[in-house]
Amino acid sequence: MDEKQEARRILEGWKGSSYVFGLNVLRKAGEFAAEFGDETILVGSSSKWAQKHLKEIMDSLDEQGVSYNIVRGARPNCPREDLYRIALQIANYRPDSVIAVGGGSTIDGVKAAIVLTTFRPSEVSDVLGVNWDVAGMIDPYFGTGIVTKMKEATGRDLTPMIAVQTAASSAAHLTKYSNITDPIVGQKKLIVDEAITPPRAVFDYGVTIGAPRDLTLDGALDGIAHLWEVFMGATGKDYYEESKRITTLGFKLIIKNLKDALKDDVDARVALGLGTDLGGYSIMIGGTNGPHLGSFSLVDVLTHGRACAILLPYYTVFFSPSIRDQLLTVGPILQDEGFISKDADLESLSDRELGETVAKGMIEFNKSLGFPTTLKEAGATQAHIDRMLRAAKDPQLKMKLLNMPVPLDPAAGDIEKYMKGVLEAAFTGDLSKITTKEE
Repeated sequence: MDEKQEARRILEGWKGSSYVFGLNVLRKAGEFAAEFGDETILVGSSSKWAQKHLKEIMDSLDEQGVSYNIVRGARPNCPREDLYRIALQIANYRPDSVIAVGGGSTIDGVKAAIVLTTFRPSEVSDVLGVNWDVAGMIDPYFGTGIVTKMKEATGRDLTPMIAVQTAASSAAHLTKYSNITDPIVGQKKLIVDEAITPPRAVFDYGVTIGAPRDLTLDGALDGIAHLWEVFMGATGKDYYEESKRITTLGFKLIIKNLKDALKDDVDARVALGLGTDLGGYSIMIGGTNGPHLGSFSLVDVLTHGRACAILLPYYTVFFSPSIRDQLLTVGPILQDEGFISKDADLESLSDRELGETVAKGMIEFNKSLGFPTTLKEAGATQAHIDRMLRAAKDPQLKMKLLNMPVPLDPAAGDIEKYMKGVLEAAFTGDLSKITTKEE
């Protein structure tokens, strides 16, 4: 069984008939919408590039006898105002389902908008104990399991969502996450809840053909971050072997096929889509940690995938005493692709040496794509470092600290003692600034 076949088998075993993926499958969206009723809202991009794909979905809705209204999707990182605009339209129309067509930003925005239109502010205030001034906003839902708590308290279900992915990237169409950004303060926050996982999803990998180079690269690196962050945090967890299996497969699919995907080779585009979908599976069995946490504070200077790509090597060094087997799993993949010297005897290296070797391989991979390799090179400032350190102490983002293979306790001063050095290393490129907890 080749790598693509194995990935298909894993995804089919995970999602079953609720997820249709491959080539020429876009029209399945209409069939899914018809399962839930005869009225839907189609939330999608207004860009010229997206129109032919939206037209195909509209044709499928017409064939199924499903009426629809069209709403513009979200901008990158889903600013709050886009979320509220989409929520207002859902509240006005009260459809039987909502179809989100786009990348992670639009899909995340629709997830959150459906939540907002499901529960009344009075219910949010009573159940969650928040003041009226925020009960009608998205803020009370940031964190883990809040939507489920509201569902259980009110007995109310969310409007069914059909997520139609158009980018090999976040795998938002498959997952329980919704990232929403406050552009005024430049901070992204996260809803984590099984209740917002779309009950139906479609990804026609052919839609990604012709996607801009930067979008393709950012998406691929986001997929790698999903795989690697979860695998690093899997030490001692019951899902370790499963994480190891999908990380190995996902790394190979993404790293080996990325450059051909940029040339719009169809097989490579399929492989890239499968690899990033495995990244989605990864973040459903475990959670991301340091790089994703840091990326949430860099939204004004970096795309999400690029921010994760820059931070990933530096956290790899910091975690190295706890992730030797993980390093020996992905190191040879980077070595086979020429990003680590073929002469390097990875098994003989100390934990720190191994961590630095793999990190440097990741940095070489980033360089080969034309990515910046430090935060300073990417245009970040000391103010961004300070923002990342503050965000690490935010209780609504605590899940990212809990997912780390090396636990950090803000109350014990660990953010200043350890994370600050990691971020300074990421800013300058100087790995010696990283102090591991064993040192």
